[in-house]
Amino acid sequence: MEYGWSRNVLLNMIKNNTIECTGAAPSNFPQRLPAAESELTQQVAKDPYAFEFLGLSGEVAERDVEQALTDRIVETLRELGPGFAFVGRQVHIEVGGDDYYIDLLFFHVEQLRYFVIELKTGKFQPEYAGKLNFYVAVVDDQLKREAHNQTVGILICGSKNDHSVRYALSRSDSPMAVATYTYESLPTDEKKGLPGEDELSAAFDQIENTEDS
Repeated sequence: MEYGWSRNVLLNMIKNNTIECTGAAPSNFPQRLPAAESELTQQVAKDPYAFEFLGLSGEVAERDVEQALTDRIVETLRELGPGFAFVGRQVHIEVGGDDYYIDLLFFHVEQLRYFVIELKTGKFQPEYAGKLNFYVAVVDDQLKREAHNQTVGILICGSKNDHSVRYALSRSDSPMAVATYTYESLPTDEKKGLPGEDELSAAFDQIENTEDS
C-alpha cells in the first residue's frame, strides 16, 4: 500500500526475498556518513539485487547488463527501491582533459544525493573500489549542489569475498557499498522449496476474505 505495488509486484518481491536482501550489502557508511544518514542509506543497499526481469542467462558482458537495466528502467527503479530517479547511462565526466564514463547514475529524491552505480560481471577485485571512489569524488565536485547530501557509490558485481570487500572499503574516503546480483531463475531444487504463484495468490485471497468478513 505504501509504495503502490500491484499484487504481481508484491508476489515478485516475496519470491525474491526482498526484505532479507534490503540493507544487506557490506558498506563503509557508518564510518563515512552521519549516523542518521548512514542508517537510511544502508537500507537502500541490497545484496543481492534480483535482475531476473532482464531475461538474461549464462555469461553476459557488462555492457549488455547495463543496456538491459536501462531498457527495463521501470523494473530497474523498482528493484533499486523507492526514491530513485534515473539520471543517465555512461554519464560523461571530464577531469583535466581526460574523459571518463559512469556506468549508471541515479539521484535519490528523498535522501537528496547522487548514487553512482558501477557494474562488474566478475568477482569483486579491490581495485574496483578505487575506481568507484574516484567517480564518487568527481560527482561530488562537479554535480553535487549545496543542498545535496554526499554522493554514494554502489558497486554491483557477479560475486565477492566479503573479507576483501571490507578491507577495500575501510580505506576508501567515499561512502560506498558492494553488492552482488542475480539474473537467472533459481535452480530447480530451490524452486521446489518455494510456494508457487498460485499458492501465494490463494493465500492473499484468503487474507482478503478474512479481513472482509
